[in-house]
Amino acid sequence: MTTGQADVAPPTGRPRLSIVIPAYNEAARIEGTLERVVGCIAKRSWDAEVIVVDDGSSDQTVDVVRYWMENHACVKLVQNPGNRGKGFSVRNGLLQAGGEIVMFTDADLSAPIEEAVRLMDALEAGADVAIGSRWLDKQKQIVHQPLYRRFFGRCFNYVTRRVMGLPYKDTQCGFKAFKHDAAQVIFRLQTIERWGFDPEILFIARKLRYKIVEVPVTWGHDERSRISYLKDGMKMLEEMAQIRTNSLRGKYDEAIAAYKDTSTMTTPQVDHRESGPHPSGVQAR
Repeated sequence: MTTGQADVAPPTGRPRLSIVIPAYNEAARIEGTLERVVGCIAKRSWDAEVIVVDDGSSDQTVDVVRYWMENHACVKLVQNPGNRGKGFSVRNGLLQAGGEIVMFTDADLSAPIEEAVRLMDALEAGADVAIGSRWLDKQKQIVHQPLYRRFFGRCFNYVTRRVMGLPYKDTQCGFKAFKHDAAQVIFRLQTIERWGFDPEILFIARKLRYKIVEVPVTWGHDERSRISYLKDGMKMLEEMAQIRTNSLRGKYDEAIAAYKDTSTMTTPQVDHRESGPHPSGVQAR
């Protein structure tokens, strides 16, 4: 893979919305996902770009995305340097997104892309961060998770609330949106690269005193979900302990101070402009 060269010419001006989709071996469903997302953009006349971040897939995910790029200028591809994890993929995509509002959604579209309007409305009403929630309104769950997944999910969320002081009913929903400038700060300070990144970015956003709003969204569980609540759950608990340790040692405060020293940042508003290579070291193709 070469860097610094785009497969398509960049759009003129900044789009209103950037939709980032992390993808790892998603050849079986990424085409259906892009069909729904691009169709929604056209139907609702959104000024939007769609950024698929490939996390080192070994199947035909990249080929499918490139096919869509040939016919839809709004679709773009970013490739990670190998398999780095969902947290890295989301960070890499959002830091390269140009929209006034930037969001990420899972490749399975468990939350229908049409629900993005709920997140956008929250941001337009004054929030800096809008997070989708499966638990604020249970009636919006059109396909319920199996009982064991609900149990582990609730347990993890309880531990997250207790250990990290996050007052949200659902930290793990893969459907979140940010004002562009807020995302540029939050994701530069992110350190967790895999499943446990969600609590960290919310923890960082709270430290920065950004306004976070939890929004109920329609949700349908996809049985093809790859997360293992035993293996990945233990890893996420380990990552939460890491986040807490980082905080107690003042690492986030040091990182925030260092960022302020190298930018014109004033919390919660920031100037995201900078020169030099992209901080992730990976360029859009």
